[in-house]
Amino acid sequence: MINAYLGAAMLAAMAPASAQQESELPKPPVAEQRPHSFEHHGITVEDPYHWLKDQSYPKVDDEDVLDYLKAENAYFEAHMAPHKEFTEKLFQEMKARIKEDDASVPVKDGDYMYWSAFKEGTQYRLWYRKPVTGTDADVKPEGGTLIYDENAEAEGKEYYRLGGFAVSPDGTKLATMVDDNGAERFKLVLRDIESGKIIETVTEVGIGQPVWTRGSDGIVYTEVNDQWRSYRALYHPLGGDPAKDHVVYEEKEDVAFTVGVGMSTDEQFIFIETGENSSDETRFVPSDDPTAEPVLIMRRRPDIQYDVDAAHGKFWIVTNDNHVNFRLAEADPANPGVWNTVIAGSDRVYIQGATAHRDHLLLDTRVDGLDQLILRDYESGEEERVPFAEEAYSAGWAGNPEYAPDAYRIGYSSMVTPSTVYDYHAAERKLETLKVQEIPSGYDPELYTVDRLMIEARDGAKVPVSVMRRKDFALDGTGKLFVYAYGAYGYAIPPSFSTSRLSLVDRGFAYAIAHIRGGDDMGYQWFLDGKLKKRTNTFNDFVDVTRGLIAKGYAREGRVAAQGGSAGGELMGAVVNQAPELFGAVVADVPFVDVLNTMLDDTLPLTPGEWNEWGNPITDPEAFKLILSYSPYDNVTAQDYPPMLITGGLNDPRVTYWEPAKWTAKLRATKTDDNLLLMKMNMGAGHGGKSGRWNSLYETAEAYTFVLTQIAD
Repeated sequence: MINAYLGAAMLAAMAPASAQQESELPKPPVAEQRPHSFEHHGITVEDPYHWLKDQSYPKVDDEDVLDYLKAENAYFEAHMAPHKEFTEKLFQEMKARIKEDDASVPVKDGDYMYWSAFKEGTQYRLWYRKPVTGTDADVKPEGGTLIYDENAEAEGKEYYRLGGFAVSPDGTKLATMVDDNGAERFKLVLRDIESGKIIETVTEVGIGQPVWTRGSDGIVYTEVNDQWRSYRALYHPLGGDPAKDHVVYEEKEDVAFTVGVGMSTDEQFIFIETGENSSDETRFVPSDDPTAEPVLIMRRRPDIQYDVDAAHGKFWIVTNDNHVNFRLAEADPANPGVWNTVIAGSDRVYIQGATAHRDHLLLDTRVDGLDQLILRDYESGEEERVPFAEEAYSAGWAGNPEYAPDAYRIGYSSMVTPSTVYDYHAAERKLETLKVQEIPSGYDPELYTVDRLMIEARDGAKVPVSVMRRKDFALDGTGKLFVYAYGAYGYAIPPSFSTSRLSLVDRGFAYAIAHIRGGDDMGYQWFLDGKLKKRTNTFNDFVDVTRGLIAKGYAREGRVAAQGGSAGGELMGAVVNQAPELFGAVVADVPFVDVLNTMLDDTLPLTPGEWNEWGNPITDPEAFKLILSYSPYDNVTAQDYPPMLITGGLNDPRVTYWEPAKWTAKLRATKTDDNLLLMKMNMGAGHGGKSGRWNSLYETAEAYTFVLTQIAD
């Protein structure tokens, strides 16, 4: 059935609780204020909720802390209970748009086709493969051999996440990385594929994607230390004692740098990368000899990044060493520090990456904020752009593990076009559609439209905005608006498709993605203009975009919902401090809101690596003052705030649980309104919330219930 506006009965079900119901609800928890202050750079900062950070962290066993978190959860449950029927309806509605027994498009890698699939009712994926023969290279996801069952592995666990999955080149062994509590410390296990038996457990504190040697006789992986810093890469020979694994590289020079590993597309080299948000360096070893002395390609330099692949006896390097939007260079592995420009940097073309296959160099670029996929011929330098018809979309190379594939796999979607998988056949310059996301309950794209707008910020910058709405949505201020953004680390939020989003759009919302500074939507300078001393541009952009959309008739003040998570949660905290009157509901997921305290604590997992994003308030008085001026927790004031839903994860190593907890406590004690403030703390999960596709989807339904009951018709 095609999506349509809901009937009166369901609209009534989403209304806020009645006054009588509200009067029967418990009073909100009140966290005790305990005197605590510190002085830095001559400035004294009061922090009466400092005690909510358990001093035995990462172990959390302080009964006062746990009692407060449990009280907040009980308060959340009590307020959501009157709307539980509506939440369930939303969940079932969202679930009905998802094909329960869906499967990925098979990908050829060596002698096998690999794919994953869900069975009806299951939370997690099953992984299959089938041998490639001359007649079934286009094998469909049926009749394969099950090589890994995430559901079986997750049985009895409150949380489960598969973080790494690597089949050995000879096709006989499987390496998996599993986190079972949300702390993002992964167990690396090696299995024999044919028997399914575990060969050995290599480490309990791994992270990232492991890399097999070319001879399938060992694996290279990375580990985290007690501060959750990925600090070293090790080589484990099959059957060896993990305690004696060879250290390929250990980062000892800079505590801000973390280590990762990867394989060149031509499978000749294993790369060992170390870096932080703004600079890095790469070493390489032969893929058949990880114990060889690693060779440094180029020494780390402040604010210089580079990424390397290999093909045809050359390194292909994307770097910002002489242009902010990066250039493409080549180098001889025998003399890897000499880089010759292949494509010069451009003010308009932002080069995001290059993958070196046998026949083409695949370039990920962005022009005027729009993804452009380019195939480049090695000899002639001729470039070919993959054509897409829509004016706003998201596209990327995806699932091309082989060095010389017959076609290049592409993932594509837009805000109105469901996710589509293509193969691009370069010889015919033809896109072949392999799969279009199926929406079982029905979806008619003709009911919707996308607006691509440029809204001027207060400093004159033009901020792109992508807005999805129904075609019958009137731009006269009578509608409702939902604005989403992130705005950090150079991560662009793509204008891609979401089935869950339809539950808002079909209830009278226009859904906007604000491509604010701090992301790299408009090029790398767009990212630089939202970090360090320019950080407040990100917050101002969001407020100015919201006001601009209101001026264009998408909604009026107080009929706007906003959502952001992690650094986007920091964004939510900053904008409700700056312009609370704009919003009728705000959802802040795992919000990074205690910015000053976190950046002052260099024992926390991510802090040293974050100083290049936010500044180092320990050593820099100006950075201290700037962060203090916008840190959401430190700038809660006695004013009215909109209704807010805040989430966190007790085991979250990225945004520690006490950040949302302290912020919630301070908001309760300080704000001057009676608007609803809820906090939900996942006691058995981490940064991504609950695991499993249905558990995660139910949390989305809860968030949308909050929004729809606060901004009702």
